[in-house]
This record gives sequence, C-alpha cells and structure tokens, in this order.
Amino acid sequence: MWKNQEKRKLVQIPADEIRPNRAQPRHTFDEDGLRSLAESIKQNGLLQPVCVRKVVGGYELIAGERRLRACRMAGMKTIPCLVSGCDARQSAVLALLENLQRRDLNLFEEAEGLRRLVEEWGVTQEEAAERLGRSQSAVANKLRLLRFTPEERAQILDAGLTERHARALLRLEDPARRAAALKLVVERGLNVAQTETYLRQLMGEESPAEKPKRTVLVRDVRIFVNTIRHAVDLMKQNGIRAESEWTETDDYLEYVVKIPRREGERRRAARTP
Repeated sequence: MWKNQEKRKLVQIPADEIRPNRAQPRHTFDEDGLRSLAESIKQNGLLQPVCVRKVVGGYELIAGERRLRACRMAGMKTIPCLVSGCDARQSAVLALLENLQRRDLNLFEEAEGLRRLVEEWGVTQEEAAERLGRSQSAVANKLRLLRFTPEERAQILDAGLTERHARALLRLEDPARRAAALKLVVERGLNVAQTETYLRQLMGEESPAEKPKRTVLVRDVRIFVNTIRHAVDLMKQNGIRAESEWTETDDYLEYVVKIPRREGERRRAARTP
C-alpha cells in the first residue's frame, strides 16, 4: 500500500472543484498563519502543490488543506495539484499520516487521527508506528488519551497542560477522582513533576525513598482544602444539601462540613436490605 502508488502528475485544477478529505484530523486552523501564508502565495506563488485524487464530480484533497485554504484566501482561481491514482482507503490513510507527521496537531487531534487509522481504515498499530517513525508503545499511549471526556480534553487544552500531564492523570480510573485531580492541577498550575508526585500521594503509592518530595505539595494544605471543596460540590450535585464553612486564622485552618441528619439517615436506609 505504501510503496506501490501510481505515478502522480502536476495539473492546474479550479479551486472550487477540490473538496476536503473527510479523514482530515485537524479541526482548527490558525487564521493569522493562514493570512501570512496567503500573502506569501500572492507574492511568490504556491511553492509546494497540494495532492488530490480524481473522484466523481471533481477532486478530493489528499494532503495540503492549509495550503488549499491559503490559496483560496489569496484569490487563486486554479491551484497546482499533484493528481494521485490512489483509492479511497489510501487517500484517507495518506491524509491522516500527512497531518500526523507535521506534529502540529494538538494531542487529542493526533490521538483521534491515530484512532481513525486503526479502527476505520484497518492500519495496525505496528504499521502506523513504522510509518510515523515512532515506537508501538508511543502509539498505544497516544490512543489512551481518548479515554478523557470532551470536557476534560477542553480543560486540558485550555490550561496548556502537556501530554505527560494527561498520561499521569489517566492513572486515576474513577471519573470523579480524575476530574477533581484535573481541577486541582489546573488551579494550582502544577508542572509535570508536581502532578506526578500529587497523584502518587493521592493513590498511596509513594515509597519511603520518595517522601522528601512530598514537601513540594504537602506544605500548601490548600491543595487538600480544594479536594474537600470538590467533595462537597459532588454531594450537592447528587442532591445532598451539604453546607460548608471555611475559617483561617494565624494558628489554624478550619473547614467544617455539615450534612443534614435526615439526608444521611435516608441514604443509609435506602442502602439497607
């Protein structure tokens, strides 16, 4: 599939006859970057043609959507294209690989692109890893990122967290605990090392040799206060009318949580056979 593609030819194709590739993994395009590229194309022309394949009613883009958008922005009526004789599957796979090789997708766009290669187009993890110049374990780790919910993905991207942050958070299987940990990491602006230390503490995995690192986080008890606040929020979301009071003095911090007795008794009774 990779080595036996037909020879491609360069032709000028009307811009309105080229349609996007459905396998395109990129969802966002930097408008400032597109305008800059469009201005360069106006001045110098398109230095690298886009790649397309012939389909019913026109052409389908294989690689070069950013260049295609910039050409249209520059007002070009026809666009220099390399026409390939590949089929639909090869077109989709090549489109995904072209974007993945550029390495400017965000971590979840990249993971989604890999998922589509494996699940929709039958590319094995080994084949994808070889084509991208990565290890199979790296591809597997990328795919694990898809366990995050859409809300968690947005929060991670908005906070500028790295893939290492994300992989550390995935150690928490429970969605509620992971959401609370993610919120704390974002609020505190923890770096990767601090995040990993916090999660080891949270999961009770820190060994005696690692305990000196604990001072990085334990020294600021507000981290644990935030955890209590999140627990109270979860109770309220589940219909428990919990109340909380926070007091801070020079000598101590006090956090009081009040749960109406009838709420606790009702729930205990509901759990009793």
